[in-house]
This record gives sequence, structure tokens and C-alpha cells, in this order.
Amino acid sequence: MTLEQSAGLLLVFLIMGVGMVGCIVPGIPGTSLVFLAALGHRLYFGSESASLWVLALMAGIMLLSVAVDYLASVVGAARFGASRKGMWGVIVGATLGLFFSLPGILIGPFLGALLFEWIGGQTFQKSARAGLGATVGMLAGAAAKIVCCGFMIVLFAVNVLWRGFHSDGIPGGL
Repeated sequence: MTLEQSAGLLLVFLIMGVGMVGCIVPGIPGTSLVFLAALGHRLYFGSESASLWVLALMAGIMLLSVAVDYLASVVGAARFGASRKGMWGVIVGATLGLFFSLPGILIGPFLGALLFEWIGGQTFQKSARAGLGATVGMLAGAAAKIVCCGFMIVLFAVNVLWRGFHSDGIPGGL
């Protein structure tokens, strides 16, 4: 592995680390950033980078994590008894929460579900339960994104290092 390849790999891992932080911190695209770093590495280093199969698998994991992230709060709210109004509240609260950094991200879905359920005629207690479900779902979604990011990073690292040390490797690569 050349110095240029080592520096490129270090830069990609730093960007991927920022992506891992983005699974929790709002405004950083998380798994998308991890995938884009891997894709950029492949575009720059070509066959000395991750294989196309690994990139395709990483793209699939990224799409899965995005879907899980969006659905987790809604499913969490539904499992705790939210109606359709409460689920709309989760979406509205999560969207508005983006403008208020980490506290907004945590409180937004809870308040959205609570308010939409309460305005819809539910008791405060049942509305608060729906809000709690939205928060639990959101935290589960964040945990799932962290797992997806970690798996993507390990998959990329193993594949690039394997291909770097076995450069005569298998045609089409792992």
C-alpha cells in the first residue's frame, strides 16, 4: 500500500467517523456520508479500493437504514397506541425538531405525537404514551443507523485491506 493510498484511506475513515457521529447528531447524514466516502475512495483509487459488490451492498444497507430511520418513530408511536393523527404528529414534530438541534430532535417527535393525539380528542395520558412511543422508536432508529454505519465501515475496511494485501486477488474481487 502506497503512502497516497494510506493517506486516502485515513481520510475516508475520518469522514466515515463523522458519518457515525451523524447517526446521532442532527444535520450530518450518517450512513449516506459513510457510503459517499467509500464511493469517493473507489472513484479515486479504482480497483485498489472496495469492490463494486461491496459498494452495492453498502448502498443497500444505506437505503435500509434511511427507511428504518424514518419508519422507527412512526412504528414506535403506533405500538404505544398512537392513532393516524399521532403518527402525523410524529412526522411534523420530527421535521420541526430539526430546526432546534439535538434537543429538538429528541423532543419534537414526542411533542408532535402528544399534541396531535390530544387535539384529536385523546386523554393527556394516552397522548403522552403515544409521544413516548415515538421517542422510543426514534432512539431505536438511531441505534439501527449506528449498527448499519458500523457494519458498512467494517465491510469497507476489510474489503479494501484484503484487496490491498492481495492485489493479485480474484478477478471481479470480493
